[in-house]
Amino acid sequence: MISRRQMIGSTLATGATFVVPHTFAQATAWPERQVRIVLPFGVGGAADLLVRVLAERLQSRLGQTFIVDNVTGAGGNLGMQVVQKAAPDGYTMVAATVGTLSINQFLVSKLGYEPVKDFAYGSTFFENCNMLIVASQHPSKTLQEFVTWARKQPQGVKYGSPGVGTTPHLSSELFRARTGIPMLHIPFRGVAQSMPALLSGDTDFAIENVASYMSMIKAGKVRALAVTSKDRWPTLPDVPTMSEAGLPNFIITSWGAFVFPRGTPPAIADKLAAEIKAIAADPAVQQRFLDIGARIISSTPQQLTDLAESERVKWKEMVQLAAVKME
Repeated sequence: MISRRQMIGSTLATGATFVVPHTFAQATAWPERQVRIVLPFGVGGAADLLVRVLAERLQSRLGQTFIVDNVTGAGGNLGMQVVQKAAPDGYTMVAATVGTLSINQFLVSKLGYEPVKDFAYGSTFFENCNMLIVASQHPSKTLQEFVTWARKQPQGVKYGSPGVGTTPHLSSELFRARTGIPMLHIPFRGVAQSMPALLSGDTDFAIENVASYMSMIKAGKVRALAVTSKDRWPTLPDVPTMSEAGLPNFIITSWGAFVFPRGTPPAIADKLAAEIKAIAADPAVQQRFLDIGARIISSTPQQLTDLAESERVKWKEMVQLAAVKME
């Protein structure tokens, strides 16, 4: 005869065998309804355009709507906080960046979220680089010519950026440290304000995102002297890298990645990563990203975790170098 205790134990054990596969099935069946992609930056920027391309492709491949919700403010931190507080069910994710995952924690004393502990990492989805640019009327045609010219300016030189703590600002501070050129930083609210200052000669140079100035390069209004990527940028094959131009070990890239709230089932993050990998293999999507000014990339959740951690080491040093801190 089977005792009551044996029967309960048997029932629990049997139930457990059904619970685990059911949970796994739910995770791998994702998505079964609309997915919200929070973008911590404004409409119309490079990140916005790239995310919308991927939202279209994910919707086509997975059969559910992927909406892009622009939640701006505090250098991307507000959008991160929204997702931090969302249900960990796979139906809210954020298009994070190198800034929100690996830089802002060293800039802001009260960040409002923990980049490591508060999120489940999914996959990278883009990378791009910065480039040192001058207005087309500037006498310098190469990076070395610019360095020589800048060192002769009795008051030093001025550079603009889209804000304190941005990768253009920190990249420019690294350039100042490497060359010893006296420089004055003029922060603006964004590229829409910093670009006219460069074109008019109010600032002497900028180290800016490729995507932000590609149209200006094509129009002949600015000149790129060097790119900060390890290899030459695909859409700027005639522009040397910083190393080729005479400034070695100056490799700076920006990147974006999809992350979920902490506690999201790993199978969901794995499935998203697999989908991004498949989309990244499509030549048509590769070209769309290049046209916008970026390269489409993908990674596993672990590769993204490792990337974010290694980048924190580099950017922490650059923030300290720039001696900036924000409330």
